[in-house]
Amino acid sequence: MTRTSISELITAKMTTTPDFPEPGILFRDLTAVMADGPTLRAVTDALLDEIPADVDAVVGVEARGFLFAAAAAVVRGIGVFPVRKQGKLPGDVLAETYDLEYGTATIELQPNALAAGSRVYVLDDVLATGGTMAAAIRLLERAGYIVAGVGVAIELTALNGRATLSGYPINALLTID
Repeated sequence: MTRTSISELITAKMTTTPDFPEPGILFRDLTAVMADGPTLRAVTDALLDEIPADVDAVVGVEARGFLFAAAAAVVRGIGVFPVRKQGKLPGDVLAETYDLEYGTATIELQPNALAAGSRVYVLDDVLATGGTMAAAIRLLERAGYIVAGVGVAIELTALNGRATLSGYPINALLTID
């Protein structure tokens, strides 16, 4: 499937909800993309096209990133590794607090789940300001992992999140101003 047809498929299934979760935010919801098997497969395949062959695990950023990461990991035959919201993981964790468009948040990971030096590829549904993705990358690198790149279904270019991720290859299937 071409990049244009993937973009059209995502656009056709995506919904936009104004003023969620805060006034002034346009929430781009990919639930229908993930709920439709053939669409999920097409998006997963398009994300996989950019994942290097030597990646040891796919990282999913909570929560929608889990779905794309799990699908990609199964197809590729490699592990999936979660970056979770604060307080969701047992045992020793590393944490990172970061700014959102509408506040702050903290994410965590279990630093010993993968071998030090493991190459990982990070997947999420949307790249907006880049705060969540940048925090996830900082966490992964603090844990001793090598971030081989980033993939998202949608990039909201007006929010300039790509600038916070300079130095990392970014695969965005659909860009929206």
